[in-house]
Amino acid sequence: MGKVEQLLQEKGIVLGKVPPAVATYVPARQVGNVVYTSGNDCRINGTLMLTGKVGADLTVEQGYAAARQVAVNLLAVLKEHLGELDRIKQVVKMLAFVNSAPGFTEQPYVINGASDLLVEVLGDKGRHARSALSANELPFDTPVEIELIVEVTEA
Repeated sequence: MGKVEQLLQEKGIVLGKVPPAVATYVPARQVGNVVYTSGNDCRINGTLMLTGKVGADLTVEQGYAAARQVAVNLLAVLKEHLGELDRIKQVVKMLAFVNSAPGFTEQPYVINGASDLLVEVLGDKGRHARSALSANELPFDTPVEIELIVEVTEA
């Protein structure tokens, strides 16, 4: 078990099984030493932990929790793809969408849930550039969808 997985275990964070793709895509694609993940949502054991629009159906705090779960799911994708999370050299970029009610403008605070988790478990390697965008709808009514670009070391 690598250092990152050991830290996750100490914090009680469990990486679930990566669900099969629901359309024509792969969970991650690597080009050279860069891994691009597909968008992930806040599923736990195949079921969305929350649904709805942040700012109407859900609070910023609930959105933050959903974003945190998305980051856990992204780590599971990276673990499956890389075999070892210690191969992460740095998280380069996060692209995040928040299923937002009309007039809701606090997307950065929602997406901090994912960013904070990555820094919590990866330290400075988890610091990243980021876009936190509003979406009027997201697939399956998920409150948050996030994808990552990650630089990795050789296997």
